[in-house]
Amino acid sequence: MPITKGRRAMLLAAGVMLPLPVLTGCSSDDDGPPPPAAWDIAAAPRAGTTGTGTLRWAVDATPTTLNAFSKTADTGTERIAGAVLPSLYTLDARGRPQRNGDYLASADVTSSDPKQVVVYKLNPKAVWSDGRPLGVEDFQAQWRALRGTDDKYGTARNAGYDRIAKVEPGDKAHEVKVTFAKPYTDWRSLFTPLYPKSVMGNPAVFSAAASKGLAVGAGPFMVRQVSESSVTLVRNPRWWGDRARLSRMVFQAVPAEKRAQALIAGQLDLAEVDPATARRIRATAPGKQAAGADQGSSAPGKAGAPEPSTGGRQTTGTQGGATGDTDKNRSRNRALSGFTLRKALDPAYTQLALNGTKGPLADERVRRAVARAIDRKALAKAVLKPMGLPSEPLGNHLLMAGQPGYKDHSGALGDPDKNAAQSLLADAGWRAGGTGSRQKALDGKTDDRGRPHSAPTATETDTATDTATEGTSGTPSETASQSASGTESANASSERSAGTASGTTSGTASSERSAGAAPAAGDAGRSGRLGEAAVVRKKGRPLVLRFVLPDDQAGAQLSTVGRRIARMLEKIGVRTEITKVSGESYFRDHIATGDYDLALYSWPASAYPATDARPIYAKPQPAADGSLVVEQNYTRVGTDQIDQLFDQALSELDGGASRSLVSRADARIWAAAGSIPLYQRPQLIAMRKGLVNAGAFGFATPRYQDIGFRR
Repeated sequence: MPITKGRRAMLLAAGVMLPLPVLTGCSSDDDGPPPPAAWDIAAAPRAGTTGTGTLRWAVDATPTTLNAFSKTADTGTERIAGAVLPSLYTLDARGRPQRNGDYLASADVTSSDPKQVVVYKLNPKAVWSDGRPLGVEDFQAQWRALRGTDDKYGTARNAGYDRIAKVEPGDKAHEVKVTFAKPYTDWRSLFTPLYPKSVMGNPAVFSAAASKGLAVGAGPFMVRQVSESSVTLVRNPRWWGDRARLSRMVFQAVPAEKRAQALIAGQLDLAEVDPATARRIRATAPGKQAAGADQGSSAPGKAGAPEPSTGGRQTTGTQGGATGDTDKNRSRNRALSGFTLRKALDPAYTQLALNGTKGPLADERVRRAVARAIDRKALAKAVLKPMGLPSEPLGNHLLMAGQPGYKDHSGALGDPDKNAAQSLLADAGWRAGGTGSRQKALDGKTDDRGRPHSAPTATETDTATDTATEGTSGTPSETASQSASGTESANASSERSAGTASGTTSGTASSERSAGAAPAAGDAGRSGRLGEAAVVRKKGRPLVLRFVLPDDQAGAQLSTVGRRIARMLEKIGVRTEITKVSGESYFRDHIATGDYDLALYSWPASAYPATDARPIYAKPQPAADGSLVVEQNYTRVGTDQIDQLFDQALSELDGGASRSLVSRADARIWAAAGSIPLYQRPQLIAMRKGLVNAGAFGFATPRYQDIGFRR
């Protein structure tokens, strides 16, 4: 289903997987096969399943609402809504919208002049679970609730619905006619999921009723029970399509850090896991093959190929401590051997955000210098290669590699180049060298701001620690985290991410501290000892950037990636101070409010970038009270030209022309250097052996009625 709530921000934890290999400047073939690692599904004929059974599927937490358009909706909400509500359009493995024949016989733009008109012809068999046919009343209620004219609904977004002029019955039975006040290229994103009029027709019901369940649905499953720890779905007896091959699905709330133990205890059948747990599962496979290599994989390309041998050595994560030397560990390994690992590139990417509203990064030349100091290929390889996934950096803010229209626009900034970066800094007035007391700080007795050293400096031992962390660390769960402010609010959730690869890199650029504490010893004082450049200065002031990271399980992983980035910046004379803050406040109090210079977080990708990406890159506008309205542009970097290209893309009904405008917008976003895409996240799924038509779905919408257990 399309991303709702304006593409919720997700906080990075330690690493993320990135798109398949693509060359700079090349684009994806709209009609080609899915790219390598786009998905990894254990495909099997429906007739080959038992036609019964209960699937226990892990979610981070029991959803607080089953209304996907509520501000408190999360990924669990969307997963459940996909199983119990109409999706007029689903997505294929390349993120392309596909008409869902279970609900739609057809949907066409019948007129574009003077107004855009779309006529939906509904499947006459489609009925709600109370027996009422899907009809125009449901479309009208959803449009009125989401168009943004009634504050009582408090929706997370109204994009697209605010462009509709009217919704009325079509000329024939089972037809719904939608007339737009403004042309809208992403009209296929609307009315998915479709809620019954009983939910959308009343603001009180919209806000409250769906928090306890959905009394009426129209999917292969329906909600039976909502408890504090789970949501149980059962077959919908009025479902007119292919009969569900499972008797029930239970979405079980299991935090990411407890998933491995839940798998071992036999409490789950399907769960996204962290890299450490993934390695433990992979190590139990016969021949220690890669995830997806077992029989029945339909994963295209490299995702299902065997990984190189471990040379006979047991490969485990630190969390498992599984050496095979104890009965307890052998028992755990036996339990995990009942699962296979499915892996794909998640439709989400991690970025380095550069706050362009204040300090040195307000100068575009400094932002571009930082960008040219970052070796994105090295970061992507470190994060992705250990999991056997394609390890090319992402070259687009708006599309994932393999999506129609994808082009690598990173050339707008240029390849990593130390000399070019230093030249940009010099042009902005930041140069190495200098005399006087400030320069004497480099003797190691004080930091480069003249402060006494309060802690020992980092050494090569820190680098070794990074390497160990990258090779064994796990990742946090993805939980919804809500921003409290009005103009700068969004939902944030911590990101499941990979550990990164082995191999050391000399030096470290960051001094780490807890919020409010004094910084550690000056890393810049090590200039000349570990090969970094002298700290650049402007009017005697050193260039120091505050790198804010969460001080929780996610933060441990972020520190690894952050230290790598800091070492890269050190080579051009830029110092960083890594500031650790509470994980709970990381997004709300720092990212959303602009209290950072550098930060790491990620965005989910979208099949509808003209709609969903616009608020992320919109130029901030001053409000009447003097504050800055940033929408979801937390880097605060934007231009009028970018806004204009998005507006044009939204109104262009020719798909190719609209994609071309989106592509031009992305090139300008790269040039503005407010955010630097690094890599796609990994999607690592533990799946009980015998479960089929499930796994790492990537972009593809699950076909819930086909999931089942092999006979």
